[in-house]
Amino acid sequence: MHNALLAAQLVFQPQVLLVILASAVFGMAVGAIPGLTATMATALLVPITFFMDPIPAIAAIVTATAMAIFSGDIPGALLRIPGTPASAAYTDEAYAMTLKGRGHQALGAGLVFSAIGGLIGTAVLIVGAPALAEVALKFSSFEYFWLVVLGLSAAVFIGSANVVKALIMLILGLLVACVGLDNPAGYPRFTLGNAELMGGISLIPVMVGMFAVSEVLRFCVDTDPPLRMVQGRLSGVFEGIGATARRYKMGILRGSLFGTVIGIQPGAGADMASWLSYAMSKRFSREPEKFGTGHIEGIVESGAANNSALAGAWIPALVFGIPGDSITAIAIGVLYMKGLNPGPSLFLNNPQNIYAIFLVFILANLIMVPLGWAAIRLSANILRVPRNILMPVILVFCVVGSFAINNTVFGVLLMLVFGVAAFLLEENGFPVAPAILGLVLGSMLEETFVTSMIKADGDPLVFFERPISATLGVVTITVLLWPVGSALWRRWRLGRRDGRVPG
Repeated sequence: MHNALLAAQLVFQPQVLLVILASAVFGMAVGAIPGLTATMATALLVPITFFMDPIPAIAAIVTATAMAIFSGDIPGALLRIPGTPASAAYTDEAYAMTLKGRGHQALGAGLVFSAIGGLIGTAVLIVGAPALAEVALKFSSFEYFWLVVLGLSAAVFIGSANVVKALIMLILGLLVACVGLDNPAGYPRFTLGNAELMGGISLIPVMVGMFAVSEVLRFCVDTDPPLRMVQGRLSGVFEGIGATARRYKMGILRGSLFGTVIGIQPGAGADMASWLSYAMSKRFSREPEKFGTGHIEGIVESGAANNSALAGAWIPALVFGIPGDSITAIAIGVLYMKGLNPGPSLFLNNPQNIYAIFLVFILANLIMVPLGWAAIRLSANILRVPRNILMPVILVFCVVGSFAINNTVFGVLLMLVFGVAAFLLEENGFPVAPAILGLVLGSMLEETFVTSMIKADGDPLVFFERPISATLGVVTITVLLWPVGSALWRRWRLGRRDGRVPG
């Protein structure tokens, strides 16, 4: 109790509260600009933290990243351009709701359930940090391999309107992930002699191109486009939130806890948590046929997962100094710089600072609701802009965001190439989301598989020898074979009913 009071004194100071507010506004702005990620927001804050005390410095990072993850939903819902990779999983869902005049509900759900997910993740961080971090340390390349395969299996569900086309797009994404030197052998692949391709293909230009540029092209070839982007409103952001929460309470809890668990795994992060939770929501939904048509259920669960993953990533970071994602990798550097060396000694020697960090997480998720509401209301002006003005502006933002990744024109070229490709593929019924999923997880799939096979001396049975790995393997194989098994079971029952199969 004494340490909690000391933590409150550290946090509830005018200077610290002002830092939290300024960082929240900054994070909200960065996340809402396509191409600028939560990681970039964190990196941009690091030079400023040099001049801050330890608690304000960490508060700035925690608050800005939480805001950036949510605000990426805003351009995703209004323009079909995910502001951050964590928003990409349900961008099509939110945009479909906006086209139906329900954009306010999509953004309201994303806001409220992101905050709830963040608070649940923080509760897990407070209660179970040491125990959960110890479990996470038992994960080796074998467990990560199954985790990645489980994530890739989500393509079957997010693109299940046509499974074959979804798998083709997934393979395309995996092939794109193979480009460059970033592979276990360090061998240049598919570089075509181009030095720019040595470093691989960046996710942001591809994502911006496939979601945004394709939408601009679709407008350009439309011979009779509407004068305005959509007919809708963004007032009543919290309309029906209580009923939605009651209806999908299990999805909220499942997404929050699952996102926290994914966040704990080093290298996984909010992006993977968002994709997996969206797929899980569709898998266990009573109305899976509505997904992709503007159904709020996937937004609820996936939105809760990506913010809870942020808190989960801090568990191994604080307890063992192992970053859960790129954001906590930067945060660990700030902790060391401020003399708060991560590890068990931090909990013993400076418990008031740990409690202060927990308190900052709570404040960040609480302040997200009013600031997010204000950001959504301000963004309503986008709906009143004629499309022939809006689309060139969107293209300019896409160019700026793609250029900013590596400060090269090559990023812009990638954006345009993948934008044209996505437009042609979507016109022929190929979904974009599985390709993005393959690009996100492709390099991790190869790295974990090759590392595991080297450890096992080529014996694939080793993937089932460790308890956690065996459990994940069985779950993953079950998920992969479930559609085939279900189809065979239905055929058998139909044949038995018609008398073609003996009973």
